[in-house]
Amino acid sequence: MWAYAYSEGISEAREVARRCEWEPAFQWLTGMKPINYHTLADFRVDHREALDGLFTQVLGLLSVDGLVTLKRVMHDGMKIQASAGADTFRREKKVQEHLEAAKGQVEAMGDPREEEATERQAQARRRARRERQEKLERALEELGKLQAAQTNEEERGEARVSETDPECRRMKHGDGGYRPSYNAQITTDGTPGRIITAAHLSQSPGDYGEFIPALDQTHQRTGRRPEQGVTDGGFISRANILAAQERGVQMIGPADDGAAQGVGQLKRQGIDPAFYPKAFRYEAEKDEYVCPAGKTLTYKGKERREGVTLYWYRAEAEACAGCAQKAKCCPKNEGQGRRLTRREEDAAIQQWRAQMETPEAQAIYKQRGSISEFVNLWLKEKIGLRRFRVRGLVKATMELLWACLTHNIQQWIRLRWRVRRGAGGAPGASAVAPA
Repeated sequence: MWAYAYSEGISEAREVARRCEWEPAFQWLTGMKPINYHTLADFRVDHREALDGLFTQVLGLLSVDGLVTLKRVMHDGMKIQASAGADTFRREKKVQEHLEAAKGQVEAMGDPREEEATERQAQARRRARRERQEKLERALEELGKLQAAQTNEEERGEARVSETDPECRRMKHGDGGYRPSYNAQITTDGTPGRIITAAHLSQSPGDYGEFIPALDQTHQRTGRRPEQGVTDGGFISRANILAAQERGVQMIGPADDGAAQGVGQLKRQGIDPAFYPKAFRYEAEKDEYVCPAGKTLTYKGKERREGVTLYWYRAEAEACAGCAQKAKCCPKNEGQGRRLTRREEDAAIQQWRAQMETPEAQAIYKQRGSISEFVNLWLKEKIGLRRFRVRGLVKATMELLWACLTHNIQQWIRLRWRVRRGAGGAPGASAVAPA
């Protein structure tokens, strides 16, 4: 029932129940018997392990049918709006006030049969009040997580969380607007069938930390690891490159060295382009830099990070203070000289960058949009997954799995069963239909 509903772009339990009363396809599925929308809504989120297992079993059947090869997977993320309004976000003080009020309402509740409303209505009200109290308690827990991640007291004081879906976060969407959302991570096999091999939700607006969990989930579901994983720049980091290599997966994506981001920082510091790092001359014999004005920056220390070693160099404060070019070189340095950082990447990272410059790697990367971005668009436009109908990270993840399962079944029918039927039912009659 739910797979068919999602295939028609219907994700609301009430609408599915309504269609069971008159639409032939739904009537056929139910044997002409009505289904209460509560039953449909509960079923969608009550069988997590069974749904997860079904998704894996379908992947296995698709693999046997040659529609999942794992030679190459394409990975991408997309923001999906949560079932919460932007006006439901509150600071800690307001959440505490609402929680105390909710507790008072629960304690004040008497016997529902003594109220004027019917017993069923009274019990529903009691349940709603208890659920609100539970949501507010979870909101405080999530607020604590957000505050713990903040770097200063002012940011912790400004932290807000939704009272209706505490686990969602405010995220920036493609149109530039901010909405309560979850970050959906979708991994797709690189064959023309575009079969989804892994899907999970994240509360993080950023994508850096989501690629490796997606690879691991694909391995968990299929028992194999892909040979290559293709992503956009949002997932590229030295840590991810090395972690993928440890798993035997070649990560393919744009080999951005961070120069653009560095230029943005230099502009915000008010540094003139004539004094950007590339204008400084490095003298390897002395291990020092010489600035365009002739001042020397000497070695001060180093820091080891994953995949790279950072070496720091700084000019003497007196030399910069008396320099005629200080307003162009380091206008915001008060009491300190100009500083530069030299990066020395590990051999594995240097080798990866060289590989990404090859025509073969660039040709593979160009395929990413037509596969991963197409699947994301399909989930939004055809399946209707623009906004979750359920609340909470676990339940929203289940709805994501329902949508991805539906997509995979649709592709299975399109690429195999329909082809076999047209070929007179001969098993394996043929080739995969064009995408």
